Amino acid sequence: MLKKDLMRLCMLHLLAERDRYGYEMLELLHKAFPDTQESAIYAVLRELSREKLTETYMGETSGGPARKYYRVAGRGRELYQELLAQWRQLKSALAELGVDP
Repeated sequence: MLKKDLMRLCMLHLLAERDRYGYEMLELLHKAFPDTQESAIYAVLRELSREKLTETYMGETSGGPARKYYRVAGRGRELYQELLAQWRQLKSALAELGVDP
């Protein structure tokens, strides 16, 4: 499982919890992947939307401009489960080899 797949898994996980706006996602993901460029995070987020794995809508805010929110779509939920299964399988395989932090 490559870093891009891990980031996709994390994004879909966050969106499965609740709808979120782009900058909120960026802050959370940057904590997990501090060496990743902001542009790369947004690129993956746009890719998820382009692939119809997420949907976007403009949300209301108090006193500021409207924000673009993302929510996981039906196919995104399926991919989330697939990536989660791959992650668990990889984690188990590494543990069997003794690679367990």
